[in-house]
Amino acid sequence: MTTARRAVGRPGNGANSPAPVDIWWWLTTESAHPEDASLLTATELAAAARLPRDRRGDAIGGRAAVRRILGRLLEVPPGQIEFGRRPCPGCTEDGHGPPYVRHPGTDLWISISHTRGCGLLAVADHPVGVDVEHQRRTRSADVAPKAMTPAENAYLRAIPEPEARNGAFLRCWTRKEATLKAVGIGIITDLSSLETLPADPGPVVIRTTVPGAPTRWETSDLPLPTPYVGSVAHASPSASPSPELLLHPYRHPH
Repeated sequence: MTTARRAVGRPGNGANSPAPVDIWWWLTTESAHPEDASLLTATELAAAARLPRDRRGDAIGGRAAVRRILGRLLEVPPGQIEFGRRPCPGCTEDGHGPPYVRHPGTDLWISISHTRGCGLLAVADHPVGVDVEHQRRTRSADVAPKAMTPAENAYLRAIPEPEARNGAFLRCWTRKEATLKAVGIGIITDLSSLETLPADPGPVVIRTTVPGAPTRWETSDLPLPTPYVGSVAHASPSASPSPELLLHPYRHPH
């Protein structure tokens, strides 16, 4: 994976190379910058207000980061960007499929993820999904038996050190969630039906069976700072070369 800055939507290095997948990551704090809130809509501010007090600034700062990045890419003021939801590939209804940029019009696909203190934005010219989790806030022992495949659970049980086991669990979890966000259905499906091959450093191919969506997804772990674990997934037809993954650290402008 390359850490670099590059314009989204450019063709790949060769005539048959796919355009890259760009991923931005950033760190947030409990206190949002005063200018961040001015970029958000009333709906976004209301959603942040419903969160516990110590998470509101984090949510506002993360949403402002998404708007600033997309505003720079699409050459519009961040506050003028409008978001919508594509139809759900599972039920075809509007309102709860993957997010997209409604204004300005663009063919790019996006995916957004955040956890306390860290956020991700992926942009590509094909379906893409990202997920980030905080390693110290996970109860893997409670979740793993129901969310992991038998092979994944066996792999986790064989790791004696709790912190390493928790990190391996999150590698499985973020690979699953990134894939399902790329599909467009989120984690409403049975997570134990997705095999993530945790012993493989990746990228790994994860297969899904949602009608109307690609079935083959290439999923890669992201080199994020401790204590964060993240993954990105993108549609991967078997006959096509893999796109380059470009990871960009985002810094608040103030």
